[in-house]
Amino acid sequence: MKMGFVYIFFFTMCMISFKVPISRCQDIACHSNDLRALKSFSNRLKSGINGWNFSTSNCCNWTGVSCNHSTTSSNRVTGLELGKKRILGVLCETLGGLDQLRILNLSQNFLHGIVPTKLFQLQNLEVLDLSDNDFVGSVPGGIHLPSIRYFDISKNSFNGSSDPTFCKTSLHLQVLNLASNDFSGEVSTSFGSCSSLQQLFLNGNKLSGSFPYSLSQLQHLHILHLQNNQFSGALNDGIGNLSNLVELDISNNIFSGNLPDVFQRLRQLELFASSSNRLNGHLPYSLVNSPTLRILKLGNNTMDGPININCSAMIHLAYLDIGSNNFHGPIPESICSCQNLSVLNLGRNKLGGEVPYKFKNLQALTYLSLSNTSLTNISAALGILQQCTNLTTLVLTRNFRDEQMPSDANFQFKNLRVFIIANCQLRGSIPLWLEGHKMLQLLDLSWNHLGGNIPLWIGNFSSLFYLDLSDNSFIGEIPTSLTGLQTLTDTNILTDGNALSIPLYKKTEASSRTFQYNKIRSLQPTLDLSSNKLTGPIWPSFGNLKGLHVLNLKNNDLSGPISDGLSRMSSLEILDLSHNKLFGEIPTSLVKLSFLSKFSVADNQIYGEIPTGGQFLTFPCSSFEGNSDLYGGGAFSSCQLAQHPPPPPPPLATQPPIEKMNIMGLQFGLGATTGFVLTVTFVFMSGWVIPKPKARIRETMAMRTTIRHR
Repeated sequence: MKMGFVYIFFFTMCMISFKVPISRCQDIACHSNDLRALKSFSNRLKSGINGWNFSTSNCCNWTGVSCNHSTTSSNRVTGLELGKKRILGVLCETLGGLDQLRILNLSQNFLHGIVPTKLFQLQNLEVLDLSDNDFVGSVPGGIHLPSIRYFDISKNSFNGSSDPTFCKTSLHLQVLNLASNDFSGEVSTSFGSCSSLQQLFLNGNKLSGSFPYSLSQLQHLHILHLQNNQFSGALNDGIGNLSNLVELDISNNIFSGNLPDVFQRLRQLELFASSSNRLNGHLPYSLVNSPTLRILKLGNNTMDGPININCSAMIHLAYLDIGSNNFHGPIPESICSCQNLSVLNLGRNKLGGEVPYKFKNLQALTYLSLSNTSLTNISAALGILQQCTNLTTLVLTRNFRDEQMPSDANFQFKNLRVFIIANCQLRGSIPLWLEGHKMLQLLDLSWNHLGGNIPLWIGNFSSLFYLDLSDNSFIGEIPTSLTGLQTLTDTNILTDGNALSIPLYKKTEASSRTFQYNKIRSLQPTLDLSSNKLTGPIWPSFGNLKGLHVLNLKNNDLSGPISDGLSRMSSLEILDLSHNKLFGEIPTSLVKLSFLSKFSVADNQIYGEIPTGGQFLTFPCSSFEGNSDLYGGGAFSSCQLAQHPPPPPPPLATQPPIEKMNIMGLQFGLGATTGFVLTVTFVFMSGWVIPKPKARIRETMAMRTTIRHR
């Protein structure tokens, strides 16, 4: 099913046919034309190729070079496989002189420029892989590769038409990969000539028009990927002609109308994905009764009607995503009969009621999203879902409106890694039963009405890298245990890929109903405690969190200075301390945070000069507004901040230069003596009593020590 298996097959077969004993090759030199072509290729590169030795004429021993075997004449180069060799440069025309070449693999390098036309005219070439480079320009129309079986130029910047006219002469072509380029326009009718094609990848381009009729002629096609283009219009019944299809992905286009009811003719189909289009109507009968489907992705469309999945027929269904549609009614109990279901997304539909009791039968379930489905009875829901013993990801956002977070229950989700129950307006506090779920990697309780203190035990979650408790009513100090979260103290944060590959929606603004689209795997390591009622200081030990990318503490009642220790958070990208009661100066050491892209101390009691240098030169004036005694020069001189530096604090005693010691000492001594005599005389005459000088000094020092340690 994966696009690489055909390449591996051809590579193995070719290598078997080309393999010769090294001892016999060493006696015969390369053909002079081949040696010249390889040297010319190497000379055009900006980087060398390890293992290429120009002191010998036998290039068959060079890294990535394979030859045929001849006992009477020089060996001919038949394979050049230099994938992942970090090669930098351009391709030369003379490389086309390798006229016996059967495998050419230059994938995953740093090659750029235009591909020489001669490379597309090698008569014996069976495998051409130029993928994942920086090649540009259009694919020449004069391609003549009569022996080609595997053609891959994906992940480059080729443009123009995707017309495969060479299919008329390339009768053995089985894999054609043009994905992730800049091809545009409608799909050419020439694709209908690719009669032997088994895998076609056109995804990730700018192709347009309706579903190409020419593709419905490819009877041997197993994999067809058209996602991430600009195809539009209704899907026609021609899809049903592709009777050997195993994978069909048309996601992220502009297809509209109903899905055609032709899936009974696709008797080998295992994956169908049409997410993020404009499809509407009900689920086709032939689709929800397909006995071969394993993966069904229909999310983010406008489909409606009941969810009539027939699990008795769909015995292999393991992945079902119909989220973000207009399906209505209660959650059907029939889904609970899909015994192999491991991923289920019903979120963002017009469902309601309670979680069916039979959900406990979904023992293979690892991911479940029921977000925004107007569910009720949170206690019953959690009691049922905890019986899905393999559940690792549970998303219940925007349900259970105004209910009480159950705190006295003893729920146990044995394998839970991700728990999201945000924007439910839940009342109560963080429940004690969560303490036993120490394998949590992501915990999101944001946008609720939870209160009380943040428990110390959250700091014991050894895998937690994303914690969002924002927009609640938590009080008290930030637990110091959060500054020791084990995962966030390491810059190399590892997460469980099995649990972190599903798209989610996260609310970003209080007045907004829109959600930011995210995959959990791509979320930045985050600690978000914003918009609560937290008090006390920002602990210097936050500097321990060297793997943290986002620290958001805005809209609280935090006080005290900004610690120098924050400058040790070397991965930090966002630091928001705005709308608190912080005072003191901005530590100049924060300029060392080289990844910092957003910073704000707005609306505090910060004073002094804004640090200059580093990322601070990129921050807007709004990052510092609302601090009456904060000022800046250079880039910040135009900001509406304090126009002049505030009065400096009393100067600390400094050691004067040696050559001025005597004069300054004399002046100070005379002044001090005179002042002392006058003061004592005045006090004696007035009858006041003051502490002895040494006692006053001790008192002052004690006060300074107290302030320093607060």
